[in-house]
Amino acid sequence: MSTDREHVLREAARHLNRRPAASMDEIARAAGISRATLHRMYPGRDALALALGSRALEQVSAAVDAARLDEGDAAAALRRMVDELMPIAEFLGFLYGENALVDNPEIDAAWEAVDSRVTAVVRRGQQDGSLRIDLPAQWISEAAFSLAVGAGWSVRDGRLARRDAPRVVAELLIGGVRRGPDPAVS
Repeated sequence: MSTDREHVLREAARHLNRRPAASMDEIARAAGISRATLHRMYPGRDALALALGSRALEQVSAAVDAARLDEGDAAAALRRMVDELMPIAEFLGFLYGENALVDNPEIDAAWEAVDSRVTAVVRRGQQDGSLRIDLPAQWISEAAFSLAVGAGWSVRDGRLARRDAPRVVAELLIGGVRRGPDPAVS
């Protein structure tokens, strides 16, 4: 019987989000496989971390693709992106918390490619006057991903219903970045 690598990576990400210092043995148990099987798949923690990081970025990129960021107004595009990110919040959380991925050229390049697409939609909203111009576009992009990670943790811990998470994240993000009347003018 072959082991489903996708299942192993998903369970490893879920477990490592809760216990970042978990041993390979603990990760294997969380995935429902033996430590020997995990080591055959990923010879060490760094190899597992790189596989998780690569898979996470593939999923984030696919989520951004599915969000069709070039269609419609910026706020609607960001809402679609949040909807697509929430099912992969565990992988996204792993990207944020894994030190082994810091300064990895492949991971950095993949992340930059995704981030530049999100930053572009934010800039589009800033240019058309629908999003605030006093907040840096790159920071808004980072905030979107961070809010998705935080909501994923809240879902995992039972503080937020899974079905409510996309709406809660989108409302907080869009509400914070949508441009409204200038308070100095009133």
